[in-house]
Amino acid sequence: MILALETSCDDTCAAVLTPDGEVRSNVISSQGIHDRYGGVVPEVASRHHLELIDAAVDDALARADTTLDDVTLVAVTRGPGLVGALLVGLSHAKGLAAARELPLAPVDHLHGHVAAGALADDAPEPPFLCLIASGGHTLLVRVDSAREVSVLGRTLDDAAGEAFDKGARTLGLPYPGGPALERLAREGDPGAFAFPIAERVGALDFSFAGLKTSLLYKVRDLGEDAARERATDLAASYQHAIVEALARRCERALAQTGLRALTLGGGVAANGPLRARVESLDAHVAIPARELCTDNAAMIGAAARAVDPLAFPSYLGLDAYPSGGSHWPPA
Repeated sequence: MILALETSCDDTCAAVLTPDGEVRSNVISSQGIHDRYGGVVPEVASRHHLELIDAAVDDALARADTTLDDVTLVAVTRGPGLVGALLVGLSHAKGLAAARELPLAPVDHLHGHVAAGALADDAPEPPFLCLIASGGHTLLVRVDSAREVSVLGRTLDDAAGEAFDKGARTLGLPYPGGPALERLAREGDPGAFAFPIAERVGALDFSFAGLKTSLLYKVRDLGEDAARERATDLAASYQHAIVEALARRCERALAQTGLRALTLGGGVAANGPLRARVESLDAHVAIPARELCTDNAAMIGAAARAVDPLAFPSYLGLDAYPSGGSHWPPA
């Protein structure tokens, strides 16, 4: 069995998978306290990981009807993410593995989001494209095999998930902003406001900084009362611009590469309008269940199957790497 841990942000996650990738359990313990601060507080997240990780592991093993004695590989997110949060998961994984002299597979969080596509019911065989859109990352990759991945495009500034969260804050919505904005947008007209969609002919990179600024100026121009009255239209139009920016790059990449399959990963892939938009593309589109799009340990276990594990005791000095320090895909 593979025991996987994921603690890159504010969700404490543990999962058990078989060596062939069958998910036996996938436990996600959301801390549920960061909304009062309007965002994740790294120190608070780290402390709660310490409180929750033992219970998450015990729960994952129990749901899988297995024990630590059956585990043959421990997998864990090494980065990127909040370094304090990562260290809790990495240290715990080291302890579990070292106590039994088991191998340990350090996994990059982004690799996990790509591997989540393999857990979809209709997962395509390589080669295919994968869009990763989350709070900290937005990139488009070509997957030629579980070990051969190349980046075709990435964000030049802000991530799509950050654009959702900052836009939600501008509209006075609570944290987490993405789901709150999506709920508000359901009652609005996506064509009410023409927010910019950054375009560069032939380019596959993303940019959302200008879009965030455009929403801020529009709210200021309307005034507090009018912006409140038209909040649903503002949310729907803003969401439409983000979704179109992502979907158009996917469509362009499919045309440029000649590939006919696409998967999605990352928290933004849980967004309903985005899922509907990419499913309309002329391609085989496989989107994991929503619980596999947001941070989870099942995707880390899936990715671990394509990682060369480290033998005991070589991993004892292994360190985490924070946001902006992704070691994946390999150069």
